[in-house]
Amino acid sequence: MLHESENEYILLTNEKLNLEFAYNFVVEPWTGGTSIFIGTTRNCFENKKVKTLYYEAYEEMAIKEMIKICDTVKLNFNVCKICMMHRLDEVPVLEASIIIVMSSVHRADAIKAVAFAIDELKSTVPIWKKEIYEQHESEWKENKEIFWKK
Repeated sequence: MLHESENEYILLTNEKLNLEFAYNFVVEPWTGGTSIFIGTTRNCFENKKVKTLYYEAYEEMAIKEMIKICDTVKLNFNVCKICMMHRLDEVPVLEASIIIVMSSVHRADAIKAVAFAIDELKSTVPIWKKEIYEQHESEWKENKEIFWKK
C-alpha cells in the first residue's frame, strides 16, 4: 500500500525495502542534512536465536497513522521531504523491516524528526511482529511504546 505526494512517500510492502530509492526521494540540491533510520532483524532476543520476523498490519489504518506522523513532523520540525517504508510478511535476519529518511536544510532538524518519527510509529501504527526462533517456537511481540499500554 502506498501514499505519495511531492514531499512524502509512505509505503507498506512485502518486498525488500530500497534504501537508495528512499535517499534519492528526499535529497534535493537545497537540503544539507539527511537522516536515516534503518531497523533490521537481529539474530537473537532474550537468549533465543531468532530465525526471522513476520509482520502484519491493518494497512489502511497504518497508512493513515503514518500520514499523521508526517503531518506532525512537518509542524514541529523544519524538514523538506520524508520517506517512511515498512516491510510486511517475512523479514529475515540482517534485512530491513523499516526505513525512515528525512531531509532538511540543516542536520539537526532531520535527526530530531527521524527520532521522533520512529518513536511515534512504534507507539501508534497498527503493525504487529511475530518472532520466529530457530527452536521452532514463535511469539507475537508488542512494542513497549504502544500508547494503550502507557
